[in-house]
Amino acid sequence: MTSLEPLDVLLVTGMSGAGRTTATKALEDLGWYTVDNIPSTLIVDVIETLSHQAGVKKVAISVDVRGGSQFDELKIALAQIKEHGYPLRIVFLEAGDEAIVRRYESSRRPHPLQREHHLLEAVSVERGLLGSLRAKADLVIDTSNLNVHELRRAIENAFGDEASMTLRVSILSFGFKYGIPVDADMVADMRFLPNPFWNEALREHSGQDDDVSAYVIAQPETEKFLTNYTELIQLVRAGYMREGKRFVTVAIGCTGGKHRSVAVVEELARRLTADNIDTRVVHRDLGRE
Repeated sequence: MTSLEPLDVLLVTGMSGAGRTTATKALEDLGWYTVDNIPSTLIVDVIETLSHQAGVKKVAISVDVRGGSQFDELKIALAQIKEHGYPLRIVFLEAGDEAIVRRYESSRRPHPLQREHHLLEAVSVERGLLGSLRAKADLVIDTSNLNVHELRRAIENAFGDEASMTLRVSILSFGFKYGIPVDADMVADMRFLPNPFWNEALREHSGQDDDVSAYVIAQPETEKFLTNYTELIQLVRAGYMREGKRFVTVAIGCTGGKHRSVAVVEELARRLTADNIDTRVVHRDLGRE
């Protein structure tokens, strides 16, 4: 078995109700190719397929093992992964009985083994079944006292890199007459600035042209806005990261989305990039008039 790219394989498993779904989503946001809850007999085939996909370097496979033949099948799959030379790590999520019972009672969903046992008894049985797998884990995370954001941070600290743990900001210009972007996290209105539309020499140009940009940026109010808004984005940056939000859309609007908003977006993006914030520019309504 040969791979086009070195493939890092992570197995995510653990107690039902311990946060496996949250952990898998966090890994996906960190750039891992995630595969959720496939049969153990297919794990090696999936890795084989992904090893020939250009750009796939990290694969996280979430496995829900509940007993019986599944343990034997998983044991065989793990051995095969190592035989083929893939770096394999196992992260095991666990939680105390009280925490798991509380979560299942809150969600009103049955435990996978609850058909045969009472809830607390089902948790105890599952813990016994998973004991040998837990012993093989490279990382055990106890989520008893963690909320979803804290679990995400634990995953990020263990498996993230600098590139995947940065805030990515999309700065979007738009025209209010075409509607406010529904996916915007922050919205600012540039209609308080003098409108280049009323200057015949500037009317046909856009905020991407030097003459319009210079006119808009030269306004005293523009500099105050850019300074304060850059500081605002820096202020909320830490909070977004703490809460697990990695992608933010900042919408800057003017009447038609051609002059003021475009010029301000270009300059704001330049300043954020200079502050080492991963920034992408989109002019939604430019050319629409």
